[in-house]
Amino acid sequence: MATRAELLRQLPSVEKLLNRPELQNISPDVERSVVSRCAGEVLEALRGSILSEQENPRCFVETQGKLRLDLKALLDDVTKKVHATVSCSMRRVVNATGVILHTNLGRSVLPKEAIEAVVMAASGYSTLEYDVDKGMRSKRWEHVVEPLVALSGAEDALVVNNNAAAVLLCLNTLAAGKEVIVSRGELVEIGGSFRMPDVMAASGAVLREVGSTNKTKLLDYEHAITDDTALILKVHTSNYRIVGFTEDVSAQDLSVLSKRYKLPLMVDLGSGLLASEESLAMPDGLRLDEPVARDVVAAGADVVTFSADKLLGASQAGVIVGKSDYVRRIAANQLARALRIDKLSLAALDATLRLYVRWPTHFAEFIPTLSMLTASVNGLSVRAEEIRARLRPALGADFEVGIEPGCSKSGGGSLPLLELPTVLVSVSSSKMSADAIERALRLAEVPIITRIAEQKVLIDPRTLLEDDIEPLVDAFRMAAANED
Repeated sequence: MATRAELLRQLPSVEKLLNRPELQNISPDVERSVVSRCAGEVLEALRGSILSEQENPRCFVETQGKLRLDLKALLDDVTKKVHATVSCSMRRVVNATGVILHTNLGRSVLPKEAIEAVVMAASGYSTLEYDVDKGMRSKRWEHVVEPLVALSGAEDALVVNNNAAAVLLCLNTLAAGKEVIVSRGELVEIGGSFRMPDVMAASGAVLREVGSTNKTKLLDYEHAITDDTALILKVHTSNYRIVGFTEDVSAQDLSVLSKRYKLPLMVDLGSGLLASEESLAMPDGLRLDEPVARDVVAAGADVVTFSADKLLGASQAGVIVGKSDYVRRIAANQLARALRIDKLSLAALDATLRLYVRWPTHFAEFIPTLSMLTASVNGLSVRAEEIRARLRPALGADFEVGIEPGCSKSGGGSLPLLELPTVLVSVSSSKMSADAIERALRLAEVPIITRIAEQKVLIDPRTLLEDDIEPLVDAFRMAAANED
């Protein structure tokens, strides 16, 4: 077996690699310095694997009992590194998991109208902060105030870059240096280890917990009110539920209490549902069990915050609606500029909100997130059969393609107890493990993200878009062709 020194001596210099025709012709649009840097990084990684005494270093093959450098494999690695460096890192994937608001895959899929609005805003100049009627500067969030007020019933509205920012901004404006009363059972972790107590601390507000994990009463809030109290906060536990021996206080009851003590009531809805169950028309007798922004405003909340990229079905944004005097104060906070929404997200949000306004009884047809959420089992069954019919001839005799019942999930920290009945396409092989099939699909030109159960790869048609079927079939065809 070759020693480390012998293996290291086989590595070419960067200059020698750059003189190879494979790298000289890699692309006329890529500067030599980029290729040189990538070659150096690949060689350094290979050198590190040799020094760490890996049994089979990458790019080495055994020939006549000795490890020899495979120059072609090394050049291929450099070429892939160059392409990865100059290509966009974010890529389109096919979400076949059945998780509608898949956080890792970008959450809400934008409506067609929102995509067109984003292209418009990105393609040239726009009226982002300009009022053409008055010929003067305007505020960017004013584009969405009218539809948000109409849909929520609030007096005024503001949007920032996400809901954590919305909560932070509101607390910093209304309660910095003062106490905020919140139920112990509502101290949620938003995700990625960001927790409500930490967000509150960052805002400068002082947390005053009341009640217990499973029970909080109105008197708990009232007994906690002092001269240092600035705000009563109710947080909807949108990403989990406490069931059993429980009790909490409604926004309406907290509103009465807050008015008595002349304190503002803030409600953080998290997921943010703008549509009532009646207008959303859930199939198969399902219920969302989620508060609607308009109902919370009507119950007397002074400030309400929620996400736009979850159940609303738009781009990432944090929505703040409520009483005009509070919203104006929040908008005037110096942090509002640091947390402001960007023009592309704003364009998408504006276009999505207009769909709610324009089609008050069947907006779900135009918003992919809501279309997926309200898809019926019968409709999904038809799609599953179509997918199976396409996959069978593409896979061959070694693969079995079946249909079976299953459940989809809302995802994205919303509707945690809701299980959506679905119809799954299952794929298994006598020659490939489910893990091998899943990996081949994931590494396809258009990555196909699936899930595995009982040694079968599962495809949920609920989260497949119209133009996902071709890359899905192509990826399975390639996986079957390379099964050996």
